Amino acid sequence: MPIRTSDLPKRGLVIAAALVCLAAPARAQTIAERLAPCLACHGESGTSATPDVPSLGAQPAYFLLIQLFMFRERLRPIEPMTSMLKGVSDDDLRRMADALAKLPPPKPDASPADPERVTRAQELVAQHRCNFCHAGDYSGQENVPRIAGQREDYLLKALRGYKDNTRRGYDAQMSDVVEPLTDA
Repeated sequence: MPIRTSDLPKRGLVIAAALVCLAAPARAQTIAERLAPCLACHGESGTSATPDVPSLGAQPAYFLLIQLFMFRERLRPIEPMTSMLKGVSDDDLRRMADALAKLPPPKPDASPADPERVTRAQELVAQHRCNFCHAGDYSGQENVPRIAGQREDYLLKALRGYKDNTRRGYDAQMSDVVEPLTDA
């Protein structure tokens, strides 16, 4: 598969994160040390600046725990997360999820929005009741992720993944919600 120039920054971050893990000494790591390679891509403060990579700050701890577990168990085999979590104990997964949940939430995009697009989005949100599971302020709850302030490119990637069945979930609800949606 040819390497696209647009893939280089993302691949560089993935390679850097993997090298950090491989270079780590064979001793018990603190949670901060375990999270350092995660935050290299997801943002030091939990707010991602990397295209197609979600912000993890203020995500519900239970949601994060499920995702970490799914990566570790290869139920969501996405590198480098799967490799980085290999052999991590359940207790450490909980501690990692709790630490990430305490990071500040991402700030909403400050650029001016297209009013027509906002109106259409609000109609879709109401029609599909996104504010029911994701909470009225979109902060998420329990096993449902925070989408407030999330990167738009990542949200689109996730929705497309649910739609085409490449995004594995632990609940079929999202696939049902996005099934009638068009790419537009």
